[in-house]
Amino acid sequence: MGHRFSKRRPAGADNLTPGRFSTGEEAPPHYSSYNSGSETAITMETPERKTSEVPNSRQDNRRPSIYSTMDAMPHLEFYANATATGRIRRSRPSLETLRKAYDDGESGNKCGSSTGSVSALQECGKESEENGPEEKTYQPVRFGWVTGVMIRCMLNIWGVILFLRLSWITSQAGILLTWLIILMSVLVTSITALSVSAISTNGRVSSGGAYFMISRTLGPELGGPIGVVFSFANALACALNTVGFSETVRDLLIEYDSQMVDSINDVRIIGSITVTMLLLISLAGMEWESKTQILFFLVLMVSFVNYFVGTVIPATPQKQSIGFFSYRREIFLENLLPNWRGPDGDFFRMFAIFFPSAIGILAGANISGDLKEPEIAIPRGTLMAIFCTTMSYLAISSTVGACVLRDASGNMNDSLPLNFTEECESLSCSLGWNFTECEQSGSCSFGLSNNFQVLIQVSGFGPLIYAGIFAATLSSALAFLVSAPKVFQCLCKDNIYPYIGFFGKGYGKNNEPLRAYLLCYIIAMCFILIAELNVIAPLISNFFLCSYALINFSCFHASITNSPGWRPSFRYYSPWTGLFGAVISVVLMFLLTWWAALISLGLIIFLFGYVTYKKPEVNWGSSVQASTYNMALSYSVSLAGVEDHVKNYRPQCLVLTGPPTLRPALVDFVGSFTKNVSLMICGDILMEEKSVVSQRNTNDMIKWLNQRKVRSFYTSFKASSLRDGARHLLQASGLGKLKPNVLVLGFKMNWQETSSQGIEDYINTIYDSFDSNHGVCVLRLMDGLDIRDELQTEVNQAFEIDEATESDQQNSDADSDVDNTKNMVNDHIKTVFQSKQGKKTIDVYWISDDGGLTLLVPYLLTRRKRWSRCKVRVFIIGEQQTMENERKEMMTLLQRFRLDVHDVIVMTDSERPSLPKNTRVFEEKVAPFRLNEAQLDERTAQQQRTECPWKITDKQMDALRLKSERKVRLNEIIRRNSKHAALILVSLPVPQTDCPSCLYMAWLDTLSCGLHCPVLLIRGNQQNVLTFYCQ
Repeated sequence: MGHRFSKRRPAGADNLTPGRFSTGEEAPPHYSSYNSGSETAITMETPERKTSEVPNSRQDNRRPSIYSTMDAMPHLEFYANATATGRIRRSRPSLETLRKAYDDGESGNKCGSSTGSVSALQECGKESEENGPEEKTYQPVRFGWVTGVMIRCMLNIWGVILFLRLSWITSQAGILLTWLIILMSVLVTSITALSVSAISTNGRVSSGGAYFMISRTLGPELGGPIGVVFSFANALACALNTVGFSETVRDLLIEYDSQMVDSINDVRIIGSITVTMLLLISLAGMEWESKTQILFFLVLMVSFVNYFVGTVIPATPQKQSIGFFSYRREIFLENLLPNWRGPDGDFFRMFAIFFPSAIGILAGANISGDLKEPEIAIPRGTLMAIFCTTMSYLAISSTVGACVLRDASGNMNDSLPLNFTEECESLSCSLGWNFTECEQSGSCSFGLSNNFQVLIQVSGFGPLIYAGIFAATLSSALAFLVSAPKVFQCLCKDNIYPYIGFFGKGYGKNNEPLRAYLLCYIIAMCFILIAELNVIAPLISNFFLCSYALINFSCFHASITNSPGWRPSFRYYSPWTGLFGAVISVVLMFLLTWWAALISLGLIIFLFGYVTYKKPEVNWGSSVQASTYNMALSYSVSLAGVEDHVKNYRPQCLVLTGPPTLRPALVDFVGSFTKNVSLMICGDILMEEKSVVSQRNTNDMIKWLNQRKVRSFYTSFKASSLRDGARHLLQASGLGKLKPNVLVLGFKMNWQETSSQGIEDYINTIYDSFDSNHGVCVLRLMDGLDIRDELQTEVNQAFEIDEATESDQQNSDADSDVDNTKNMVNDHIKTVFQSKQGKKTIDVYWISDDGGLTLLVPYLLTRRKRWSRCKVRVFIIGEQQTMENERKEMMTLLQRFRLDVHDVIVMTDSERPSLPKNTRVFEEKVAPFRLNEAQLDERTAQQQRTECPWKITDKQMDALRLKSERKVRLNEIIRRNSKHAALILVSLPVPQTDCPSCLYMAWLDTLSCGLHCPVLLIRGNQQNVLTFYCQ
């Protein structure tokens, strides 16, 4: 029932129901309040029940409502998808439960049931408390916003670019443009961080990081592709930082003359060893990984202090020879403006190289499943990390640009003597050094433009900068090595793509994706073998920009849909900043590396197309669903104010299928000409007293329709009769202009055996449709439409309400019956409308002009692939003398309607009398329903006419005999001319109000009997549905 009660009760209150007020003479309850953040909670205390007597506040919170012992008070567990380990899943009582009168003594529900009594639940609570502590549970490691997000993001942002490329970028772009590059990167990442903060605070975030946020916001179609790309990008980023570390170690080896092979292969060897060590740390678990990251963070802090201290220490001659002169105004002014050099001398190339240093903002979000409170930790930690790292980048780029020249030889002999009088125009000359020769020849080995390790030379103690480089590169590589498998694991568990589920298996208390770790390790190893930072960086930039674009678009799209479910607790965002961030991310993708952008978009489009085609069975409440609802609502409302026009007429069908699974041919036929064209509603009228309109039944039917690729709605309606149900469905079904205008039903094959009331009900349903100005279609197959016998059951067991079973085996059998029946219907019950019709004909017997519906339906059918090769023939009634004129006139009309009709045939023999044997067959059909007044006296005959209005009197039979004979004759003509047709359409006769229902039923039977192909008796509402005008 969803309640849990305390084991202890107040003394003397055994007769009081928990949660109710006592009306005795004891002291009134006391109300107290306490503050929890910005909210104030109010509690009620009684003198008998003290706080000390309540051992478990969680149990006390699950009191029943004062309205009823069965009703539950609000509680968090009722809204949670899963409860804590070792606890019983709780749910609030259903409306059915609340409306039932229970006797506590007779209630025998088990624990966790929503229909049990209060006493039973108290007993269950005791049992769970007694058994609970015996089970030993291992809680996974969870991190706060500082260690889990801020430090992790800062370490990811302070990567290889900071120490090895920032000084070089400053020399190329100058301080001003370097600041612009930094601020442009920060703008993109800050907007993305705001979007991430909004999404992460709109509900509980599970593991999966950016993939989880995008997929749960935009749906699997866009979430799946970005999950693949983002996982791959993280693996590439791991390779990037590992290569940066390897380059530093290689340079140290060269400096000390300890090179192993050559410069490229040394990077490959060191990188391979390094990424293997990082993998081992990752496999040890998140706790060890977190401790390692904190150690790296401390080392980085020391290296930063060391660098800034080094900039204020007066430069020694040795440092001056390599271009460092401490803070100099003239150096700062010289380095303000850009000085592009080499093939990489381009603003956007510099941006492409620098941008990967800002991509670490999702490091905390990527391990969202390992955070204590991700909805608090992600916004706070991410934004704080962006602020701190931005300040550090700006400070380092400006200080190094104010201290170091672009070119220096490193030769102590290039210092100028005090009495130097030769001409020297270089900036170095004013500083006492002459680097003009190496500047002009391009042979300078030091300075911002020539040496990537300027920060080491500037610092107070060089080895500490090496330690900082190692810490920055290794921490970033380790974070990316952890992020990629975590994101990929979430993608694998969602089963969006085939063959990757193997990598989603988790191990240990933190559910570590060991197989995904190995996959990421292999990908990173492949790119480490490239051993070139400037080649890898642009690829990563494109992948991450693509991810940022979708994250920002997710925030924008979720905001503008106005879904009530979009309620982020983080308020400092705007949907328009999200849209701006998405647009600028896409623009930057092409400005940075256009070919990489095309590869990224091509990959995403391919993956998007696959997911759209496969349509995975997931429902995450995405903003796409909300947007679809908004558009449907908006278009429906706007359409309601538009007058109908004959050019836009569409046959919108209410199909009385009953359970669609029992009449698949009727469903397939109507779906053939309404799919992607018009509205189709399958109506199921429940006439049994015990029938219940069930949501589960509705969902199962819709699922069956989708599996059969029929675009239709399904609605069930409980009514006392077919006529009442159909009348109500015709009035209530649909919305605005999207309302049925044609009623489609199957032919009543057993009309001669059924009760007279059943015939009356069936025919009156047709009469009501005509009276309400609806068209009518009656479909008949030779073997009938109902496949009950083929399913070997009188009732489709797949959609009955599950009953309690005695064993798990029975439960599994019941479940399998559902799927097996569905599969049998889909795989074995293949109807004639699912197969290709070949070069057969569709014969249209346009006996009466109904406005054109009789012609429109075959035209819509021939637009389908299965019917496209069929030729349409139109049969009309005419006279022998004017046959050719009538044929030409009809051909002219059909050509004006632009209908592709193969032939028009004029029937000139419809006035001939029918064959005697066929007439006798018709009379035998109606004989049981004749009143036979000649054999009754006047009083008895009058009584029979009053009590049995459906019976056919002699007077009615004589008055309608000619019409009856013409129906018999028309059937003879149809059987002669349409032996090999794929489908026959015949105008449905509209009876007058005095026509008995049994006689009309006999007419319908006579018109459609003896034919081996499907027959459709069709009649429009006598209003034009075709026109040859343009307006």
